Amino acid sequence: MLKAPLHMLQAIEERKRNGLFRELRDQFPQTDFCSNDYLGFSKLGLLEAKAKEMDLNFQMSGSTGSRLISGNTEFAENLEKGIAAFHNSEAALIYNSGYDANLGLMSCIAQKEDLILSDELMHASLYDGIRLSYAKHYKFRHNDTTHLKELLQRHKSNYKNIFIVVESVYSMDGDEAPLKELAELCNDNCYLIVDEAHAIGVFGKEGRGLCNEFGIEQKCFARIYTYGKAMGCHGAAIVGSNDLRNYLINYSRSFIYTTALPVKALLNIKAAYALLKENIQMEELKKNIAYFNSLVKPSKKIIESKSAIHCKIVKGNEKADALEKKLSEKDIYVKAIKSPTVKEGKERLRICLHAFNTFDEIKKLTKLIK
Repeated sequence: MLKAPLHMLQAIEERKRNGLFRELRDQFPQTDFCSNDYLGFSKLGLLEAKAKEMDLNFQMSGSTGSRLISGNTEFAENLEKGIAAFHNSEAALIYNSGYDANLGLMSCIAQKEDLILSDELMHASLYDGIRLSYAKHYKFRHNDTTHLKELLQRHKSNYKNIFIVVESVYSMDGDEAPLKELAELCNDNCYLIVDEAHAIGVFGKEGRGLCNEFGIEQKCFARIYTYGKAMGCHGAAIVGSNDLRNYLINYSRSFIYTTALPVKALLNIKAAYALLKENIQMEELKKNIAYFNSLVKPSKKIIESKSAIHCKIVKGNEKADALEKKLSEKDIYVKAIKSPTVKEGKERLRICLHAFNTFDEIKKLTKLIK
């Protein structure tokens, strides 16, 4: 086997020296405070049961090609219409993952004469898409609308279109974007894009997300709904106008140049939406979030959150690793998030609450992290 180039070997060794080397694992502690399956649709077998109940037993196992060649189906088209209706939008377009959706959207919508303004704590997938675009890009301080207004005032006359990009619930802190204020800043040539990955299934009527809860769905240019979090399946959808959908079909490279999701994945998405409409598990998740918050007081070390994501700040990668190991020895699975994934000094334990966690498990966790 050919040996890797020297720079690759040096990079791996540097990661190991700094305690940042990533490895795959397939054995995990029993008590889950780590996975994204917030509602337990996957862990509890609810997706499979709902698909059988809906008699969604297709035999087709592969999609055979991209949506534009041979991979499109009437089922996919009808599912997208249902997704659009659920999220109070004209149209929806399914992508293979949240990463693909964010990359495909941000890489193609803005041109050289446009400007993108993004929250500094926005997800890496959105940043990767921005890097592939031709637009100018500036970050604004996290949830700081005053800083955003300053950037808008300074640059609005220099660009044809401005896109403001945020997450509704941030993936590392679990806090919420000031969506109402952001929506008010947008006008004819200023467009709001909201990634709802960690809000769907947790906020809004029947889990429609935070844009729904705040009543700003119609003020968004695009919203991204990822299915690998609370809904426990795979894929994502971008919702917006018919014009946006048509544009993405023609210019979004991560949609055009990839094999479509197999029908099985689409069935799971349909089943997950059916579970959301029935409010399955949402109340249990909210009870667990409220119970966790009652046991910990927000501080510099515990970030306040109404979402499924909660964090304890543990400065230093070694300390974060040590606390993860300590919890693992108690059969509790919580993941340490280290720099450079987060800023140095903001290393943390990232805690994901689920509908299936018990009060006893939550109480044991909070005692240990205190």
